[in-house]
Amino acid sequence: MNRLASAFAKGHAALVTFITAGDGDTPALLDALVAGGADVIELGMPFTDPMADGPAIQAANLRSLGAGTTTADILAMAKAFRARHPAVPLVLMGYANPMTTRGSDWFAAQCAAAGVDGVICVDIPPEEDGELGPALRGAGISLIRLATPTSDAARLPMVLGGSSGFVYYVSVAGITGKQQAAVDSIADAVARLKAATDLPIAVGFGVRTPEQAGAIAASGADGVVVGSALVELVGQHGAAAAGPVGELTRALAAAAHGAKAGA
Repeated sequence: MNRLASAFAKGHAALVTFITAGDGDTPALLDALVAGGADVIELGMPFTDPMADGPAIQAANLRSLGAGTTTADILAMAKAFRARHPAVPLVLMGYANPMTTRGSDWFAAQCAAAGVDGVICVDIPPEEDGELGPALRGAGISLIRLATPTSDAARLPMVLGGSSGFVYYVSVAGITGKQQAAVDSIADAVARLKAATDLPIAVGFGVRTPEQAGAIAASGADGVVVGSALVELVGQHGAAAAGPVGELTRALAAAAHGAKAGA
């Protein structure tokens, strides 16, 4: 069983957390997420035009790029994380340009060498899988696809067909961090996805508080994704953000891990 599969096989909903690489003290933040109980960590690759992201993550991208963060820096952070935390899954999340500018085979090989478990590419649709998917799968890296409220029955098989690791359900039609879907609609969507795939379903976009995380875990989701709330703490506290990030992560993990599906 690989690291991602193990993270979703603990008998409770997994907490999936996100921070932006190069924003604040990234190694300390990653360690704080692990210590706080995060089951899977998404490390954002900063990009100049993060179209799916709200103000908090947009600002984090600009801070990171302003500090000079490069793809080589991110891969080095990932490799160092893997040495410190051999069992915790690490997923790179971002946009096509930084992942494909040197060729998808190069990127996939670098991810494998750094110990990356999966990749989420926001702006390569499943219809264009050939741009990145074969290279990642050939290197043993999970390509984690996004499903949305508008992924209808006709398109869903294509979304799910090349996905592995888990499915990221974007619970609202919009950008990160701004709004949250009703729990009833999330429960219905999770049930629909589970009828179509055996992959774990992690729900994100708009999840900010332990109460929201617990409610989503109780809806039947296999995982809960929290990003903007953590990134905002980095924006507020800068290099000293590891403490507040760890504190929020512990509260989120307690809520997600303690929730009972169907409760």
